[in-house]
Amino acid sequence: MTTPARRGTRIAHIGVAVRALDDILPLYRDVLGLPTAPLDDADGARITGLAAGDSLVELLEPVASDSPIAKFVDQRGPGLHHVCFHVDDIEGTLARARAAGITLIDEVPRVGAEGKRIAFLHPKSTGGVLIELSEY
Repeated sequence: MTTPARRGTRIAHIGVAVRALDDILPLYRDVLGLPTAPLDDADGARITGLAAGDSLVELLEPVASDSPIAKFVDQRGPGLHHVCFHVDDIEGTLARARAAGITLIDEVPRVGAEGKRIAFLHPKSTGGVLIELSEY
């Protein structure tokens, strides 16, 4: 079995919380011209992906009233929810974050959408931005 080549940290996607996908999707797809990319729904959200170069924009519509996206929209309204970075070594990145005093939402990676290993860093220690880490 070959080890995948290390690619370095890069933006995987930007997560945008929305009230209704049908209301906002035409802006991204028809006006901005971003092609849709199929994604699995996850964590109580219906997700539509849009290809933006090598990264995605994920539009996140809450489908469960107790989901993280529903809570976000209720408290803050629609808008930027998180930035996701692909990393080569999620455990190593979490260890560096822990050593730097960053508050981890996920102490260990978990399985997210599309079966990727993910973990979140708390916005109270990342300058107000919810950061998701994702490993291929």
